[in-house]
Amino acid sequence: MPIYEYQCRGCGHRFEYLLRAASPAAACPGCGKTELDQLISLSGVSSEATRGASLSAAHQKAAGVRNEKSRSEHKQQHDHFGH
Repeated sequence: MPIYEYQCRGCGHRFEYLLRAASPAAACPGCGKTELDQLISLSGVSSEATRGASLSAAHQKAAGVRNEKSRSEHKQQHDHFGH
């Protein structure tokens, strides 16, 4: 099921539309008109390499959050109990 990107000729609103077999013609959600220009969209590609890179980036971000939380807790204890 492709997702198409449109721009309304009437009001200029840009939107995405999921096209299914039984879907009615796309209409602008802003003004309701059907005079639309279909835009050229970039396609998303997923592979084992991109999934691995995304997972690695997520792990690094989570580790950074954990480290910052640990530093913050340590600072709070240090400030609370003194030097």
